[in-house]
Amino acid sequence: MKQHQLKIYNTLSRKKEIFEPINPPFVGMYVCGPTVYGDAHLGHARPAVTFDTVYRYLSYLGYKVRYVRNITDVGHLTGDADEGEDKIAKKAKLEKLEPMEVAQQYTDTYHRDMDLLNTTKPSIEPRATGHIPEQIALVQAILDEGLAYEVNGSVYFDVLKYNEREQYGKLSGRILDELISGSRDLDGQGEKRNAVDFALWKNAAPEHLMKWESPWGIGFPGWHLECTAMSSKYLGKHFDIHGGGMDLMFPHHECEIAQGNACNHQDPAKYWMHNNMITINGQKMGKSLGNFITLQELFNGDHKLLDQAYSPMTIRYFMLTAHYRSTLDFSNDALKAAQKGYKKIINGLRIAKKLQFIADENIELDGEQIKQVEQSITNAYRAMDDDFNTAQAIGHLFNLLKKINSMYTGQLHPALLGEEVFGNIIQTFIVFVEKILGLQEEKSDNQQALLDVLLHLYSEAKTARNYDKVDEIRNALKSMGFVVKDMKDKIDWAYEE
Repeated sequence: MKQHQLKIYNTLSRKKEIFEPINPPFVGMYVCGPTVYGDAHLGHARPAVTFDTVYRYLSYLGYKVRYVRNITDVGHLTGDADEGEDKIAKKAKLEKLEPMEVAQQYTDTYHRDMDLLNTTKPSIEPRATGHIPEQIALVQAILDEGLAYEVNGSVYFDVLKYNEREQYGKLSGRILDELISGSRDLDGQGEKRNAVDFALWKNAAPEHLMKWESPWGIGFPGWHLECTAMSSKYLGKHFDIHGGGMDLMFPHHECEIAQGNACNHQDPAKYWMHNNMITINGQKMGKSLGNFITLQELFNGDHKLLDQAYSPMTIRYFMLTAHYRSTLDFSNDALKAAQKGYKKIINGLRIAKKLQFIADENIELDGEQIKQVEQSITNAYRAMDDDFNTAQAIGHLFNLLKKINSMYTGQLHPALLGEEVFGNIIQTFIVFVEKILGLQEEKSDNQQALLDVLLHLYSEAKTARNYDKVDEIRNALKSMGFVVKDMKDKIDWAYEE
């Protein structure tokens, strides 16, 4: 394993901590996945890209990562609380489908969009409906600990009694007395002993579509319970990393911690990681504001707020240009800038793969150039080791890209760097772009074949001094998003930036 001192910002401790896995080289990582009742949107993309990058970098460092990301297909009620309709069942009624048809349809489209963003498939992708027995067993274990109570076929977690043993609110920083005080103005609390209590199992009304038999009657699991059941089954009672969006910190992750401590007597995860939220033109994304944008709308440009379509790799690159704990504002100007940056990086990737070391015994090594390259390489890894700071790492990659472009155009002779440093700059750039950041070219094999033909015709026309034909081919390539590079010793193409 490479010698890196990786630091992760742990939401639980509110500070950066040196990453020390529980059982190295193995790492267990659980990330809250989507509730599948609609098309994937920007809010789904950010945690997917964030934790894909975490997975990629941990794997690059030599860790053997078991990456578990769930699918929520039951129990997530409207309002994200203990009352209301199941989000998937509500969609099923509207579309006159079975709930599992809805769940399957939007699981499939989620996978399609994640593939377009080049996110790695998780090691295990469990569904909540596939783990009902495990969830029932967890409810019983919490009841046996005296930290839950049953009312009319529903089971609730007793937050006040739990707080006598463990601090409820330690992840989010919420104060229980303030939560209780803030809930007193609500019109009653129904079956609960206290409004801050949350459902582990809910009794199902006769018209409820998704329900199962349990020791407490026919019902369905609480939303928070599902992740505790699935994470503990596949990663154990105490694992390394739990990830998700900042919006899940309270109450979802707070309740997971309470459930884990209640039945397993320990926190579920050692490190809690949360990506920050996104905004659209400075506003929170919401359907009522008319700025709710799905990934397919972004990829197709089919939304009133979009000037154009933005490719999946442009979106991925844009997300990586901000630290995952920073808010990220989507605007046409920012996305167009990201589109240019992505194309610069990919043009550099193509060049890096073609460059070859050319020895020249008459050229002395340039110590200053070597120092600049080695510093940029060190800084790129240092940025990733500092809580996965992709934004800074990309900045250092652009420093390497300047050297790569200079070697390509002949301004910098590779022999000035020496064979070892030349190899390091090429390998580092390729590894970062493809393996760590997960960026890739988006042209098809058919486009490459067409490019080869057009460049051949361009070369012939230029040799024959048929400049009308030269201009015609150049314009045709530009309309496809490519530019011709006329150089002293070769003709090449690049993505138009």
